[in-house]
Amino acid sequence: MSQQESPYAWLRLSAALALMTLGGSGMYVISVALAPVQAEFGVTRADASFPYTLTMLGFGLGGILMGRLSDRFGVMATSMIGAIGLGSGFVLAGNASTLWQFSLAHGLLIGLLGSSATFAPLVADTALWFNRRRGIAVAICASGNYLAGAVWPPIVQYGFDTIGWRNTYVGTGIFCAAAMFFLAFTLRQRPPTAEAGTEFKAGLNSEKPLGLSPNALTGVLAIAGVACCVAMSMPQVHIVAYCGDLGYGATNGAKMLSIMLGFGIVSRLVSGWICDRIGGLRTLLLGSVLQGIALLLFLPFNGLVSLYVVSALFGLFQGGIVPSYAIIIREHFPPREAGVRTGIVLMATLFGMAFGGWVSGAIFDLTGSYRAAFINGIAWNLVNLTIVLWLMRLSSRAPRAVPA
Repeated sequence: MSQQESPYAWLRLSAALALMTLGGSGMYVISVALAPVQAEFGVTRADASFPYTLTMLGFGLGGILMGRLSDRFGVMATSMIGAIGLGSGFVLAGNASTLWQFSLAHGLLIGLLGSSATFAPLVADTALWFNRRRGIAVAICASGNYLAGAVWPPIVQYGFDTIGWRNTYVGTGIFCAAAMFFLAFTLRQRPPTAEAGTEFKAGLNSEKPLGLSPNALTGVLAIAGVACCVAMSMPQVHIVAYCGDLGYGATNGAKMLSIMLGFGIVSRLVSGWICDRIGGLRTLLLGSVLQGIALLLFLPFNGLVSLYVVSALFGLFQGGIVPSYAIIIREHFPPREAGVRTGIVLMATLFGMAFGGWVSGAIFDLTGSYRAAFINGIAWNLVNLTIVLWLMRLSSRAPRAVPA
């Protein structure tokens, strides 16, 4: 049986990173497709944002389902489900004749059954295969989500420009399904802690982590996840459309999104290294503060060069936020609950992305600009920061449970 931090654990991490990069296509292709979809179906910006909202809702709900399934059957099974769901979703979306068909393909197949299988289950599983280097391992795995954002937008934008968005969707689906199905076989072994039945070695507060009940702490983390990701979604979902409105073109917007998420990879790796030294909660606090600063910078700077710089800073500042939740859960809950609790909290972050993506479009439709949408994101970030500061205060008063 392979052990924690063994060569197999690192090989497994590489496969998880690749799977998340492929599965993450479902989140980022729709951001690039926003303008073409709006033109194709003759709808408003808010309506064109709806497929993204359904994708993220499906992604989030699917994270709970896939987390539970992975706890029981392992991540190889859920990864195979994801390959089928993602591939069929892209193919059907590429052949949709109405916005509702397109939206349902994104929500039910790409989100619920596809991309969700390559996020929460893989993050939770990776946390079980590492101990001393858990922070950096989870950060590497979660970087697949941002690597997808760095890789896919320019690729699909090129496809849209050359063969059209429909053919690009079909080709993306076939490629991702085949590659994901092959990679899933690398994950056939179960985590050592799960196989050995190793229990969570609780501290004095094992039944009340941070002085709260387990479900209450999970709920608070979920609320914090919604708030931080409503703020996070504004630049990530609308930067391409924002650049088009400013007259810089969709290609520049796709490049900014790619740069934003590319720097997010750096942020996640650095945050993972920091997390191994100061813990998940303090890393979350750092990320929340920095994300708020980056959002503020979008208000005074809207020139082409300055937007490239601010997009890079936004990616660099906020990339470590979401992985911090997985580390906090691993620090305060037993391994047998890792999949489902990680799925719940990451579902909340995705709900925040879904709601934030839609509400930003709605605010744009009401005001005719994105300035109010950026202010809305800053307000939600303050909510997240307030919650994290409160949890930090609870942490200073309560003994901390120690994971196995």
